[in-house]
Amino acid sequence: MRRILIVTYYFPPSGGPGVQRMLKFVKYLPGCGWAPVVLTVRPEDASYPALDPSLEREVPPAVPVVRTRAWDPYALYARLLGKDKSEAVGVGFTGEGVAGTRHRLGRWLRANLFLPDARVGWVPFALRAARRLHREAPFEVVVTTGPPHSTHFVGFRMRRAFGVPWVADFRDPWTDISWYGELPFTPWARRLDARLERVVLDAADHVVTVSPALAALLARKTATPITVIPNGFDPPDFDDVPVPPRSGGFELTHVGTLSPSQNPEALWRALRRGLDAGELPALRLRFVGKVDPVVLERLAAFGLAGRVEQTPYVPHAEAVGYMKAADLLLLSINRTPGAEGIVTGKLYEYVASGRPVLGIGPVTGDAAAILRETGAGQLFDYEDVTGIAACVARHYAAWAAGQRAAGADPVAAGAYTREALTRRLAGVLEAVAGKRPAVDA
Repeated sequence: MRRILIVTYYFPPSGGPGVQRMLKFVKYLPGCGWAPVVLTVRPEDASYPALDPSLEREVPPAVPVVRTRAWDPYALYARLLGKDKSEAVGVGFTGEGVAGTRHRLGRWLRANLFLPDARVGWVPFALRAARRLHREAPFEVVVTTGPPHSTHFVGFRMRRAFGVPWVADFRDPWTDISWYGELPFTPWARRLDARLERVVLDAADHVVTVSPALAALLARKTATPITVIPNGFDPPDFDDVPVPPRSGGFELTHVGTLSPSQNPEALWRALRRGLDAGELPALRLRFVGKVDPVVLERLAAFGLAGRVEQTPYVPHAEAVGYMKAADLLLLSINRTPGAEGIVTGKLYEYVASGRPVLGIGPVTGDAAAILRETGAGQLFDYEDVTGIAACVARHYAAWAAGQRAAGADPVAAGAYTREALTRRLAGVLEAVAGKRPAVDA
């Protein structure tokens, strides 16, 4: 077995979508001839958006998980706001929905002092542990995954210090991420962040990313080889999953975070149209996960609030159960620059659930292509009220007739199993490890 170091900030007991990719790679890499060692942060020092201790059961017992300390500016930020640390953690440290002088100061400090992100305080501790582990038993490859993109600094330093081939995994963009413009960067900080991104991309032996559009974006910044290995689903996650009690109505379900940039205004208009026409009397909206107050306000404005059932973040297995129970699943792509390349990990689990998907976003984007390829559903433009209304009406009519429509074709979906995708990663690792063997130092 060939040793590989996986450096990831998000790992069980962390919950949320950022955990699944490396967790599943770690699960299936031993079957591909690689012995992973996971380097991550201690839970007590981490800033996790959610906790899901149940995921720890998926880590193979033979895989060492090394946890280190970290210095976390979120703790300072929380004290500044007079809140618990978990309440101060937001996507990208943007603190969406929070106002006031202290919040503005916290965002300014994050944007200009903590580059490339607020988890950079973990890097010194992680690097010290990585060097120790490599001296004890050398690694043939290091894989780092971001965001947080500061994690890539560990791979960069290991590459320079020991010559260990390094694969940088980009789950999301760096300076092109959707919320980047919300942070109050000074010009020098913005330039420095772009320079750090370019240094990482150029220094890596290979870059792996999740979608063709993101690969094309990164390819405009570097000549380093790039391979697309999308997110996927793990079939065992869908076996014997308890399905929650149904409401008795037609359930249009969204699982995960629904932010202001994801607010599907055209859907609310379409539903209002259908209700006014008497076509959707048993409509229910089920949201599993965080829903931003802005979205709830828009729902109320269309008179839909009374049809909503909200469930806060649940463990992964329960989330899968809600997917399988849905009559129609909602996928809402952020309405931001670069939306064509947004392919959330949730999409693949929607595909695996066997339930049909109503998508809203760029009709020529990567998510739309996956829905077409797998037969899981259809994606409509942000403004296509008529198309969305027709889709909902069609699925509602099938449900009312006792003939709920099916989702993805299982054969087409098989290309996106985590085991198959890990074999693709193993191919990259073999090529990278063979090109430049590691040297001890």
